[in-house]
Amino acid sequence: MASSSEARAAEGGERPPVDGEGLVARIRQWGQELGFDAVGVGGVDLAAAEPGLLAWLEAGFHGEMDYMARHGLKRARAAELLPGTLRVISARMAYWPDAAPAADVLADGERAYVSRYALGRDYHKLLRTRLQKLADRISAAVPHHYRVFTDSAPILEVEHASRKGLGWRGKHTLLLDRAAGSWFFLGEILTDLPLPVDAPVAAHCGRCTACIDACPTGAIVAPYQVDARRCISYLTIELHGPIPVELRPLLGNRIYGCDDCQLVCPWNRFARISREPDFAPRHGLDSARLAELFAWTAAEFAERTAGSPIYRIGHARWLRNIAVALGNGPATAAARAALQARANDDDALVREHVAWALERLDAAAAG
Repeated sequence: MASSSEARAAEGGERPPVDGEGLVARIRQWGQELGFDAVGVGGVDLAAAEPGLLAWLEAGFHGEMDYMARHGLKRARAAELLPGTLRVISARMAYWPDAAPAADVLADGERAYVSRYALGRDYHKLLRTRLQKLADRISAAVPHHYRVFTDSAPILEVEHASRKGLGWRGKHTLLLDRAAGSWFFLGEILTDLPLPVDAPVAAHCGRCTACIDACPTGAIVAPYQVDARRCISYLTIELHGPIPVELRPLLGNRIYGCDDCQLVCPWNRFARISREPDFAPRHGLDSARLAELFAWTAAEFAERTAGSPIYRIGHARWLRNIAVALGNGPATAAARAALQARANDDDALVREHVAWALERLDAAAAG
């Protein structure tokens, strides 16, 4: 993101001496004031992570996310995103909402499970705006050349955050913190300020394999390694075409994302409800009925998911996902009627998944 501070830094010549420790203390304070739960500072060198990234890509674990392969090692090289970068400032913000109990929704085959991060407003714009404000405050104190990111550029966010004391990488590949669990978003500020760096924290997963054991589709193929092609979050969000038939029964009633690996993590017993009101559930999506959501028209979908991360999958994939969930649920009259109403949908993707779901209900009714 360009800013007037970039021009000042570029044109101002030598930067005056900076009290690094004092500035970092102020950055943490400003971060807290802007709603971030923790802020860490570290270097840009992620060379040690490059072999693992290459192996993951070569195994095809990124699926149809072609941008992963296109960016390649650029994800581990922040200085290629902003030449002159010396430090990466990582920040995290909790999103765990005050919502219907996840376990109760997952156990009710007539209700829709939406990943807890997507129940409220889209985090991208919110975090980016807050990070921009933080970068601007830094600029007011010391002009610097910077860019801000939140899941918006090829950068290894968890790797950076784990090297800056914000937590450690769990076996499910997400960031974990002993006091906060894993229910938080990450964002970064790349800067040319030579700030003192934070030390990483030790990992505390031990011999626990709860996340691996709980994954409905076996997507966590080894500790710290996820095959996105089997991950329900990938299947319901990133995948554009048909969901593989053999995986459909394993999705249960999860229509957008999956939280199982986090729900079973012992460290998440310490997670607190987010203090950010924009992450509160909207339109009753924390416990909505599948048949009701399946009845949304394209216009209703656009209106009710405006400003939500769900909006980007579009109406057809939304219906695709719900059709699978209806097929996995009880063979009620409401489920059958909802599916039959879209048996001749204009979209071939929807029709195919509706036909599959109706066959499932017929098979269940036949015993």
